Amino acid sequence: MKDAVVGVDIGGTFTKFGIIDRMGNVLVEGSVATDQTDDINVYLAGLGDAIDSAVNGLGGAVSIKGIGIGAPNGNYKSGSIEFAPNLKWAHGKVVKLVELLQKRYKMPIAVTNDANAAAIGEMVYGAAKDINDFILITLGTGLGSGIVVNGDLVYGYDGFAGEVGHVRAMDNGRVCGCGRRGCLETYASAPGIKRTVFELLAKYNGNSELSQYSFDQLDSEMIYKAATRGDKVALEAFQFTGDLLGMKLADSVAHTAPQKIFLFGGLAKSGEYILKPTRESFEKNLLKIWQGKIAIELSQLAEGNVAILGASALIWQEMNKQ
Repeated sequence: MKDAVVGVDIGGTFTKFGIIDRMGNVLVEGSVATDQTDDINVYLAGLGDAIDSAVNGLGGAVSIKGIGIGAPNGNYKSGSIEFAPNLKWAHGKVVKLVELLQKRYKMPIAVTNDANAAAIGEMVYGAAKDINDFILITLGTGLGSGIVVNGDLVYGYDGFAGEVGHVRAMDNGRVCGCGRRGCLETYASAPGIKRTVFELLAKYNGNSELSQYSFDQLDSEMIYKAATRGDKVALEAFQFTGDLLGMKLADSVAHTAPQKIFLFGGLAKSGEYILKPTRESFEKNLLKIWQGKIAIELSQLAEGNVAILGASALIWQEMNKQ
């Protein structure tokens, strides 16, 4: 019988899960709706039934050792999801997720936020296998971050350490979903670069192929494709985004001195269009003792399964500490 764990990725619309062995092979995967109820017990009953069905479908070939969960505002230390605005059953309140699940599953269960889960996945399955000090930045609908120091994820005293997306990038800047202004994720994220494009379109009076799209129609992939065709607005949007991202990553280096920084997520798929300006700004803003020492690279995790792999790695890492 093969040892395996359950990796769960809770998103605003769907929850994905997988049964994963020690080598990172996804033996079976599935999903349930996240947003069909505001009752946490109804949601967890549906998720549990789907997990049990997937495990039973393997015909007794695996022994489940634990459940790892990546979720918005997931707190590793408290085992809770706290005030997650995009989850109906966690909006404006604290949900003691681990405690609730352990009523059904008598095994190790751990939860962390999705960016931390991705960082653990990078450490267990990806490009950071032999690196003890690194930062992983997820550039998606927001900017998430997982910070690893001496081989351990940094959680801080309350479980919420490492919110690089919410450092101030601009005084009196854009309004952020957290209620503050000027947070980095309002600029360096998929929605952030869209906002930059529309500001530039106003500046250039719509002189761009991107002017034909509404805000809801436009996405970061369209901006990337326009940049490959030399569109002035798209290129300037990437430059502006990379300038801010590189500057704030240089600030992060002063705190933890990582060996590498990995970029992951939809915006990172733009490759050199985001990497080049970010690296240039990063080097320019680094203290001289770190210049030329720290690489910024793309994550080596596969996009499709990264979240459930990262969540599963949370349990393997817990078991390795025992």
